[in-house]
Amino acid sequence: MADQVGFIGLGIMGSLQAMNLAKAGYELTVFNRTRAKAEAWVAEHGGTVADSPADVARASDVVITMVVDGAQVQDMVEQALPGARENTLFIDMSTIAPGTARALDERLRAEGHAFVDAPVTGSSPKARAGTLTIMVGGAEADIERARPLFEVMGEKIVVCGEAGQGQAVKVISQAITAVNCATLAQGLVLARQVGVDVDALLETMDGGSSDSTMRALKGKPMLEHDFTPLFKLAHMLKDVQLCLAEARTAGGAFPFAGLAAELYGAGMGRGLGEQDFAAVLEVVEGITGTRL
Repeated sequence: MADQVGFIGLGIMGSLQAMNLAKAGYELTVFNRTRAKAEAWVAEHGGTVADSPADVARASDVVITMVVDGAQVQDMVEQALPGARENTLFIDMSTIAPGTARALDERLRAEGHAFVDAPVTGSSPKARAGTLTIMVGGAEADIERARPLFEVMGEKIVVCGEAGQGQAVKVISQAITAVNCATLAQGLVLARQVGVDVDALLETMDGGSSDSTMRALKGKPMLEHDFTPLFKLAHMLKDVQLCLAEARTAGGAFPFAGLAAELYGAGMGRGLGEQDFAAVLEVVEGITGTRL
């Protein structure tokens, strides 16, 4: 018999992940802090709207959280615990600090439950297509219990180690993504400054050693100043800051990520937090006085 599944958090990503679970035949019990979003989701995809996280847990063998940050994850889990069935599997798919994930694992195991951290990457198009990359940390048996759900939501499931290691892989990967995007923005603006045909630069990069997924995904939107949010700049800054905090805790360093954080932080100051993270281009334009 398949596990009954609850889903907490129906934002840009969570709503699409939950949609794919519903399409696969899971009848979800859902909760969102803005109830209207949950009601609209259920009207379209079926399932049940819960009045609280505890009600989600009462109806579910597996509880998935997909919210903004570690504080929200901890809050939702604490609210869910009073209603939790025996041996509930909690899966957090948000991006949070690895240390927070480890603390959640300890807390839930002390209550007789299980925990897996499973942050995702791929932005909303891959969430819609069910082709996310999912980075997983936890005990092997718990990961295998969760695997059928992961296979609905993603196409690449990477087992990273014990609880917290999925988050560690995610925040380092996100910091690299942020650096790549900021680097692309700087290169494109410099090309404009020196009078280079920017389209020719992008065409030259295609397939060469300077090429990247970032060029393919963000090159044209940057040229068009189309920052429709696939992944918000504010969320990217949060992830980079989590990576830098993990680096400091480990006695390591990631200087390029620190420089990227300065640019994304400036983007927040310019009111770009709700835009796609490619809007870091506008920070570079502002610094250089050059419009792409």
